[in-house]
Amino acid sequence: MITFNSLKKYKEIAHFCTSRNGGASVGNYASYNLSPFTGDNPEDISGNRFRLCKELGIDADQLIIPFQTHGTEIREIDESFLQLSTLERSQYLQGIDALCTQLPQLCIGVTTADCVPLLFYDPQKQVIAVAHAGWRGTCSRIAEVTVKSLVERFDSRPSDILAVIGPSISVQMYEVGKEVVNHFETAGFDITEITIIKNQSVYLDLWKANQQSLEKAGIQPEHIEVSGICTYTEHERFFSARRLGIKSGRMLSGIMLKRLIG
Repeated sequence: MITFNSLKKYKEIAHFCTSRNGGASVGNYASYNLSPFTGDNPEDISGNRFRLCKELGIDADQLIIPFQTHGTEIREIDESFLQLSTLERSQYLQGIDALCTQLPQLCIGVTTADCVPLLFYDPQKQVIAVAHAGWRGTCSRIAEVTVKSLVERFDSRPSDILAVIGPSISVQMYEVGKEVVNHFETAGFDITEITIIKNQSVYLDLWKANQQSLEKAGIQPEHIEVSGICTYTEHERFFSARRLGIKSGRMLSGIMLKRLIG
């Protein structure tokens, strides 16, 4: 697992992005696949989740992962969620690409393999959030939607929020078609900042696009950390759907309040 410099000093939280190594899964899921939604052997997934939860010091039902659909829906994990049955929890998390909570000892996370994982922490309000930003979610400004949700739900101030742009595909490797660029242009992104041209092909910078959204939402530039890790280039260390296909493993990027302060 890797951690991020901007969040390390906050001892009241745990945060991480897993690698693809050290688990039980095989084939394109080898070996530390944490996603239950891509066709891997359920027993292997269960073993991998058990290992992660043991390392975090929590039970398996305290690890909350949504069923992502490249949208912008966000759900709060609160006391009422904890009262739901397993089926009701699954339904609540269906079609969700971002989570937030103020409850301690609950790890919220998103699974990725080239898409951008976003982690958020407001140390003043002690609220955490995660978001999954593929190109569609990025274009729909899920980063901004998540920040606005923290402001509306928890009275956070954007200037207090810290954000991490985790391991994901880099601009050097993310070739896209003109239709994708058109979507971003229509959505109001500065195309000159988020694309490069190589050999007459267009390459999209999801890191800068999400950074634009975060800054538009009011997060201070110095409060945004970009991991700078390319999952496509470092495919032996991280899962890359562009290399392995959709039916492959996923990393988990997560954050948890270990305890409340004050």
